Amino acid sequence: MKIIKRPDYLNFLIRSKDRQIIKVASGIRRCGKSTLFDMYREWLLDNGVAPNQIISINFEDIEYGHLTDYRPLYDHIKSLLSPDRMNYVFLDEIQNVAEYEKAVDSLFIKKNVDLYITGSNAYLMSGDLATLLTGRYIEMRMLPLSFAEYCEGLKIYAPDKPMTKMEKYALYVNDSSMPYTLQLRGQHKDIREYLEGLYNSILLKDIVKRLRISDVMMLESVAKFVFDNIGSLLSTSKIARTMTSSGRKIDQKTVEKYLKGLTESLMAYQANRYSIKAKQHLATLEKYYVADIGFRRFLIGAGRADQCHMLENIVYLELLRRGNEVYVGHLPDGEVDFVAQNGDDISYYQVAATVLDGNILRRELGPLERIPDHNPKTLLTLDEIGAGTSHNGIRQINALDWLLNIE
Repeated sequence: MKIIKRPDYLNFLIRSKDRQIIKVASGIRRCGKSTLFDMYREWLLDNGVAPNQIISINFEDIEYGHLTDYRPLYDHIKSLLSPDRMNYVFLDEIQNVAEYEKAVDSLFIKKNVDLYITGSNAYLMSGDLATLLTGRYIEMRMLPLSFAEYCEGLKIYAPDKPMTKMEKYALYVNDSSMPYTLQLRGQHKDIREYLEGLYNSILLKDIVKRLRISDVMMLESVAKFVFDNIGSLLSTSKIARTMTSSGRKIDQKTVEKYLKGLTESLMAYQANRYSIKAKQHLATLEKYYVADIGFRRFLIGAGRADQCHMLENIVYLELLRRGNEVYVGHLPDGEVDFVAQNGDDISYYQVAATVLDGNILRRELGPLERIPDHNPKTLLTLDEIGAGTSHNGIRQINALDWLLNIE
């Protein structure tokens, strides 16, 4: 089987091996969690672990339908444990097990069990798990393919066709970052059908069913509005007013519920505002970004493409991948696209498709120049001209080089 290597995620699991803590991989459906576990199990086998030390169950497989209650699951795994060696237990899509936390907790306390679980939605991971297994797990949130991973995938699925960075980026933006779609590269109708099926599955299983939503069409309308406005400051009241004025009457509380469903399913991400001057988080207005640009194109159509906002979306996700907490920067007289915080380190980013026009360049540099501190400031654009330039300490970098880690 052709596998796209995802070293950052794999190294996370390798570093965590044999630690007395539950390893949780969460992420949107079909982003590659099960494949990552396959790669990690191969690594274990290549590094001295015997096959009978590995126990793996995927609860989306009907073969394990009899184990979707915590007690039979626990008894089944216990019967397979090797008493005198470490056992590596993988439970994929654990949310399908009733009262799963009881089985997980009982396995966790065994000294000879190294436990790994996945789940498709953030409610399971940051809601249930945080409450029931506080202090006993670490979470690795997976995203669909980064641009660098996508380019690696093209070497596998299109090895005979040399492409420029911009040609690869055009495919990345116009198709999808979901791993399976690389096998459908260029077959837009097939990719659209795949994304439609995945979108409907997330909508119905991770949002509608769990939140008991009766008006699915209204939920879709909110999703379309949010995805059409990625990179724009929004609020629940603003969304409710705009939709109501266009003939889709909805109240603020319902909008809030639907946004919660979209973010907890990890189909969308919310970036809150951060006051750079006051060094504090702001409670009002936020931006939303979609986990895969393909969903946006599927929902609102290719004709509504916005190159700048799509690049901004991709940069936001990449900053998350690199371990940052990401906020929208607020200044008294402007806005910085992203404030990226990694531990005590803070960096500022402005994103623009092009700044070849001098007026646009000055407009994009302005907010960064008004930041009073000396933390790193970066302007990311798709321009080759001007890349590598320093504007009074503000680095201008080609966004594709930055995404590929070759800047």
